[in-house]
Amino acid sequence: MGQIIACANQKGGVGKTTTVVNLSTYLALAGDSVLVIDLDPQGNTTSGFGLDRGEIHHSVYEAIIEDTKVVDLIVETDIEGLSIVPSSISLAGAEVELAPLPQRERRLARILAELVPSFDYILLDCPPSLGLLTVNALTAADAVVIPIQCEYYALEGLSQLIATINLVRNHLNPDLAIKGVVLTMYDPRTNLSAEVDAEVRKHLGPAVFDTVIPRSVRLSEAPSYGLPIALYRPDSKGAEAYAALAAELRERDGRPEPVSRAAAGEAHKDRHQSSAADGSSR
Repeated sequence: MGQIIACANQKGGVGKTTTVVNLSTYLALAGDSVLVIDLDPQGNTTSGFGLDRGEIHHSVYEAIIEDTKVVDLIVETDIEGLSIVPSSISLAGAEVELAPLPQRERRLARILAELVPSFDYILLDCPPSLGLLTVNALTAADAVVIPIQCEYYALEGLSQLIATINLVRNHLNPDLAIKGVVLTMYDPRTNLSAEVDAEVRKHLGPAVFDTVIPRSVRLSEAPSYGLPIALYRPDSKGAEAYAALAAELRERDGRPEPVSRAAAGEAHKDRHQSSAADGSSR
């Protein structure tokens, strides 16, 4: 039986989508069967896997609002073992359309129930808000991964999110757990990153992943090629960090040793090597 993990933070620009794209990729390369569901109307996770949003005619919107079977909306990615239910601009109006519907907070949980036995991990990329789409994700999820940028306002936003998680636990999903907090955009040259790191660990202790995601140009470049970092620059520090994060998450879950699909990842990397090389010269 798989588990559903929501990646959530109401603050934008914290590395949430980068985390979903790259964590899911390394979980799949480790041999897990992974499904990503892009709940953000901006659709950055969808384009992060190289899908052209202009050519997507069916999205998670249809499952949440129109009761389309979610299994009919799954699209395969270039990574073996990794699929996605894409986003579309229609999701921008979903909050309003959800409001009058019965069981509006549980619609995602209901449609995902049939998929859980088919995947090891289902990752939900939430929008940067605490609206009904994020509440649906938290109600459907077994656990939450919270990316936090190493900056001054990180703890303020974290306290708001944890308050929302506690509300969801009290009223909708009592078993919701915090899988872990991921510190992102860490710059070892600054005192601020070290101070935020220390403060978050003081407040949340072992809930914080040991792995820290560094500020990385390569991580920023990869989405422009529609590639996860594992296929764009697997030798970069950002790639090493997300590989370590996936390994740490699997270890927390007691998952067996990886059945590595690294060779498949290298094959995809070779296919895109020329375009990636052009990007590195810019």
